Amino acid sequence: MSFILETKDLNKYFGALRAINGIDFKLEKGELRAIIGPNGAGKSTFFNLLTGVIPPSGGDIFFQGQKITGLRPEEVSQKGVARSYQITNIFLNLSAYENVRIAAQSRQKSFDPFRHYSMLKEVDRQARTILDELQISPDQEKMASALSHGEQRRLEIAIGLATQPSLLLLDEPTAGMSPTETDEIIALVKKISKGLTIVIVEHDMKVVMQLAQKISVLYYGEILAEGTPEEIRNNERVLEVYLGHN
Repeated sequence: MSFILETKDLNKYFGALRAINGIDFKLEKGELRAIIGPNGAGKSTFFNLLTGVIPPSGGDIFFQGQKITGLRPEEVSQKGVARSYQITNIFLNLSAYENVRIAAQSRQKSFDPFRHYSMLKEVDRQARTILDELQISPDQEKMASALSHGEQRRLEIAIGLATQPSLLLLDEPTAGMSPTETDEIIALVKKISKGLTIVIVEHDMKVVMQLAQKISVLYYGEILAEGTPEEIRNNERVLEVYLGHN
């Protein structure tokens, strides 16, 4: 079986601290995977390694069969990996439409500000389609800074989708959200998961159990357990080190 994403003996040291300890991770195309674990388990570090934000200390990362170990974040993005962050990462002084349009334009084969009008029209269409799908107003007079927290989180997902990824990594997509906003994100992720591979790091077990087809549990930089939501819910070791703390 071929995997869209695979890591082999992946390690990351920060001085004497081993934050990621020999992780072998395999993700199937079209899968919706959740990564859970207590604070300090290495979840965000793992995402940072996958997206080139930090280099690994050892091991390899493969995406769609190609080795991407050590590539810069923009190179990983060009390969087809998009990511959201725990802290919203958008251009607050631009409108939602402008944020998404810039992301869509970044995927044109050659960037030319004087390109033919029809090319720019296609970028505009893509941006508006994504904004409509995620129920975000394309009002160009309204800056992203004026959006609610939930709307900003949706906008960040929209920016990721505009890069036409094969793999979308969502880091704490419901952090700081109200129950209503959380339900909206659950519905949104379910909607966009059709035809897209998604990995989420999430603390809210309600979100995890409703979305994930498979769960990987990190503990001190290692994969403690993997399985379906039901298998993880009934795993005594997981209950002891993580779920039992909630």
